[in-house]
Amino acid sequence: MASGSHPILSSAPLQILLYLNRWYFAAFYVAEILMFIYKGVLLPYPSENLALDVVMMALFAALETLRIFYAEKGNLCERSLASGISLLVLLPSAALCVYFLLLQTFVLRLELVLGALLLCFHCAEFVLGLLTLAMFSRSRVY
Repeated sequence: MASGSHPILSSAPLQILLYLNRWYFAAFYVAEILMFIYKGVLLPYPSENLALDVVMMALFAALETLRIFYAEKGNLCERSLASGISLLVLLPSAALCVYFLLLQTFVLRLELVLGALLLCFHCAEFVLGLLTLAMFSRSRVY
């Protein structure tokens, strides 16, 4: 290793998972919007609940976008603060995922499958994010 350089601490598996999650969430979001349209037209969905679910879906998209941005930035730049923020934002994001998985007014089987897969992404990213954050924190590079 050359003098003045330090080992690369970024996690390639975390980066790959974040990349895949970005594309998966985009597909999940489009599928959810289409399912909201389906449920709003064909099911006796109360309009107040539908409006609440749509607003929560918009909040979910904002949180997930913010989380993935900070996770990628923290991982690639080897910054503990950005990685820690992404892990903190992961908690409400996972809670919203559980809401759409189990607690909304009508839950379709497709939503169960899509939500469960997204929750698996969140769990894997949480574990890899904690390991990566631990590596960044142990490093004495300034």
